[in-house]
Amino acid sequence: MLCKGVSWRDVPAERFGFSDVTAWRRLRDWTEAGVWPRLHQVLLTELRAAGLLDMDDAAIDASHVRALKDISGSQEVELPARRRARAVG
Repeated sequence: MLCKGVSWRDVPAERFGFSDVTAWRRLRDWTEAGVWPRLHQVLLTELRAAGLLDMDDAAIDASHVRALKDISGSQEVELPARRRARAVG
């Protein structure tokens, strides 16, 4: 499992052959170039073609799901019942 909050200084340069600054620059450049969504799509396509994608074991982590803005123009956002109870109580 991946975790966040890891310092670039923790990248083992001797193992990968580049510094923490180089790792950061490559991640930034690849992100700006849109590499990650394309890589994700290619990987899913290859797994589906090989019959290796079993969506019965899929899980979605809400921290990676983009929150959409309310397009109705309303300023109020309806919270699910359990969140309303916490917000009020």
